[in-house]
Amino acid sequence: MLLDAVLRNLVRKGDLRVTDWLGRVTRYGDASAPSVHIRINGAATSRKIALDPDLNLGECYMDGSLELLSGTIYDFIALAMQNTEHGKSHWIHNVVHKGRLVTRRLKQHNPVGKAKDNVAHHYDLSGKPYDLFLDVDRQYSCAYFETPEATLEEAQLAKKRHLAAKLNIRPGMKVLDIGSGWGGLGIYLAEVCGAEVTGVTLSEEQHKLSNERARQRGVSERVKFLLQDYRQIETQFDRIVSVGMFEHVGIGHYPEFFGKVSRLLKDDGVAMLHSINRSDGPGVTSAWINRHIFPGGYIPALSEVIPHLEQQGLYVTDIEILRLHYAETLRHWATRFAHNRDRAKELYDERFCRMWEFYLAGSECAFRFGGMNNFQIQFGLNQNILPMTRDYIVSEEDRLRKIERKTPLLRKVSG
Repeated sequence: MLLDAVLRNLVRKGDLRVTDWLGRVTRYGDASAPSVHIRINGAATSRKIALDPDLNLGECYMDGSLELLSGTIYDFIALAMQNTEHGKSHWIHNVVHKGRLVTRRLKQHNPVGKAKDNVAHHYDLSGKPYDLFLDVDRQYSCAYFETPEATLEEAQLAKKRHLAAKLNIRPGMKVLDIGSGWGGLGIYLAEVCGAEVTGVTLSEEQHKLSNERARQRGVSERVKFLLQDYRQIETQFDRIVSVGMFEHVGIGHYPEFFGKVSRLLKDDGVAMLHSINRSDGPGVTSAWINRHIFPGGYIPALSEVIPHLEQQGLYVTDIEILRLHYAETLRHWATRFAHNRDRAKELYDERFCRMWEFYLAGSECAFRFGGMNNFQIQFGLNQNILPMTRDYIVSEEDRLRKIERKTPLLRKVSG
């Protein structure tokens, strides 16, 4: 059996038991933790997983042809990732991977019309699924855990504060938020920093809700959210920020992205880019993620980003790597989703729940074991726009924290 040969070659750590469709049980690994027992329901399932686990592990879990008899889906993915770290894989999977490398630019081609369709696939679900696992502000990106004990709400507020501090915003400055989501960051920058904010999103659901939230918070005169592609913006700004959007740009569009940002940024402006980063160098998007979660998406390596900043004449003034912050964020999300699983099944179905479980567990494992992390790159057109040391960031965070404590809806979270 091909799957047996693949597993014997790869699984050296952990304790994996596999029951096949004939009831036969085979054990792999060194009997250390984690311990997982799965059942493969059919020869076709076995063959699919053996030939292309990147795509088919998730699909077989979704349709129930791969079952967990003991352990969790997180345990199973963690076991798999710990046995394939440092590039270890079967020769069949190397062939499939090289084929995907060849076609990755085509799959990431992301003109304006297609970009909106790709966004709609994930973000134009009704807001209900996101309420099952996100914080109340619907921050759908890496939080910033100042302490291990921080709640998700505290860590997401800290993320907004950290970004705002690096942007060094003063009242009245004009700020562009590229990929503004449900509006949480833009509202924070208007409410706490006194900025005039323009946010752009391609999601109709997010556009509608973010403007309603701005109205409810009493800042609609200072923050507006547009249903528009960032490439269609022409006004210049003092500050530009983009959080969790760059993963949707597509590697072939990086020159276009940074070229547009350089034209929109004033000479004395500051820009911040917050994105997931693959620390092991350029690669390809998971086939399962591309099909089911983020069509056209790609997580860049830092080495794929910096050259485009240089080519546009943009000065990199600060880079920070957030290592395990997203793993902790995803742990909180997965816990909340598990708590609300019955509600998710009522909204959709069992297949949807399994898809979301696999997505959250797989993503957390990628950040704990697979070399994924986040970067925050600060850049501009002028090297003299900010203080020479990073001490100002801490001072700004302290100043913003004091303002938060005077803001009713932030006071409880900020402490």
